[in-house]
Amino acid sequence: MKMETYMDCRDKILSDDYVDIVVDFPVDILLTEGSDICYIPLGDGYSVIYDKLSTAQNRWRGPYQYRFTPKVYGLMELDITRPDRGEKQGKAGEVRAAQFAEEQSMGANRLTSQEPFDPTPLISSGILSVQRDPLNLTGKGCIFCCIDTGVDYTSPAFRNEDGSTRILAIWDQTIQDGESPRELNFGTVYTREQINEALQAEDPFSIVPSRDELGHGSALAGVAAGSSLDNGTTYLGAAPQADILVIKLKQCKPYLRQYYFLPADVPAYTEADVMLAIRYADSFAETFKRPVVICLGVGTNMGDHNGNSFLSRYLSCMGGYRSRVMVVAGGNEGNAAHHFFGRIPTDLGRIDSYRDVEVRVAEGVNGFIMEFWGSVPDLFNIAIRSPGGETIPPIRLGVEGESTHRFIYERTVITIQSVLVEANTGEQLVLFRVYQPTAGIWNFRVSAAGQLYNGSFHLWLPITDFITAECYFLSPDPYTTLTEPSMADRVICVSTYNDTNNSFFLESGRGFARMGQICPDIAAPGVNISTIYGRRTGSSLAAALTAGAAAQFMQWAVVEGNSLLAETEEVRNYFIQGAVRSTEISYPSREWGYGRLNLRRVFDVLAGVTGG
Repeated sequence: MKMETYMDCRDKILSDDYVDIVVDFPVDILLTEGSDICYIPLGDGYSVIYDKLSTAQNRWRGPYQYRFTPKVYGLMELDITRPDRGEKQGKAGEVRAAQFAEEQSMGANRLTSQEPFDPTPLISSGILSVQRDPLNLTGKGCIFCCIDTGVDYTSPAFRNEDGSTRILAIWDQTIQDGESPRELNFGTVYTREQINEALQAEDPFSIVPSRDELGHGSALAGVAAGSSLDNGTTYLGAAPQADILVIKLKQCKPYLRQYYFLPADVPAYTEADVMLAIRYADSFAETFKRPVVICLGVGTNMGDHNGNSFLSRYLSCMGGYRSRVMVVAGGNEGNAAHHFFGRIPTDLGRIDSYRDVEVRVAEGVNGFIMEFWGSVPDLFNIAIRSPGGETIPPIRLGVEGESTHRFIYERTVITIQSVLVEANTGEQLVLFRVYQPTAGIWNFRVSAAGQLYNGSFHLWLPITDFITAECYFLSPDPYTTLTEPSMADRVICVSTYNDTNNSFFLESGRGFARMGQICPDIAAPGVNISTIYGRRTGSSLAAALTAGAAAQFMQWAVVEGNSLLAETEEVRNYFIQGAVRSTEISYPSREWGYGRLNLRRVFDVLAGVTGG
């Protein structure tokens, strides 16, 4: 067989006929498999393998299929892409997309047409006060990295006073006609010199054609590191003097959209591409010998919600390196009714006990994925009843394997994949893939398959953007609704609150992790935040604000030599020390973590004075 390294991977990386699979074992063991594959090493024991779709479907089947099927991630902002979110979101997404398209076509200073800049989130987070004397923390000497939808590099929010760019580089994974990053071999890198050349041209995009069609990445970069315009009255980010690194993610391949029933027009990004982006960003810490703060404003409901996905583990590895800080959005699924928690009594003699899990499916849902997670050593059965009354008798979930069930009077097809011990977590997993579900209420009856020792279980539906119409649990649990990978060990997990009245944002993801790990770590403003394209809402904005604060702190810690070995965990714990807490709330809180972000109070604690 021919095992190709990254030097030969380009065609396979981009081909819709090849799957991208993250692995955590030496790729050499595949040399005897006889398959034409290639790979890119990620470091820390991880690689991305590109395997032909027709052969990969058999190679990766069985108990490891779930582990090696790439997860997909969506944007953690509300009302950005969905024109059809029904009663919950109306037409806001359609209007937002139209407005942004108009702004993009203006080709001028977008900021001049926006409503007045509101610095309240910067003030309430203690960010603005430390930008001033005596600390003067503006992120200078640090690199802020946004892995997202790209950036509008022409905006004055990403330029110096002389008009030159503050962007170190843009790696656009979607453009294939330029120079690629070393060892990654796809996409195009645009350097600071090229961006400055473009900014001097009559048509900048003829030189650097990278665009942010959705504006999400531009919004996050502006909130975290936007320049001070007109002395901060027109616009101001948290770290206005940090250098900026941008990675524009490419969309997932068609086979994953089909597998996960994703709407055709919804942004979705693969685990592999996000991990490759993190690897690229990490290289700047070594090349420039500067602190790097990475902000992830994407998330998913796929996974065990305990930080064991490949992306979560990779983030934990990177977050442990000095001069790196990983900040992750906690998601907007707290009020989406996409999580169910149940417990069956463990009393002897009550093995016939059960819990009914009801899922309401609206017209227009072409399919959905649902994950069931149990707890070792419990075993469960599940019986299914359709809205039309057809039933699937109890399925013993302790049996490894996959089964497909077709209904007689309905078009629905349900594929059930049962994994007794899922490889990444060691827990029982059952994956339901429901194709063309009949509209109405579906009943999943969970019962004991023997003596139970814990009796608890969780189910998750996809994030809202990944379902074509409404699909939700009738008796949902709002907790354990943080999105992956925010529950990774060495990241700063951020929930969202409204700083105008200090109220928790109902849509924000909530903790804790499935096995009780404390997250979120901190809550930050994320409602009606001023961005370079107007006000936006969502946990990604809260994460961006926190990432900007992290760049400010890393300036003090590393650049100014006060704590040269600082990394994610140290920054997280300092943020926790300085968090604003209410006497009416018990901490750590499922909603607030350890309290509201306040960077000024971090330095008050360090100085031994009382913060305001």
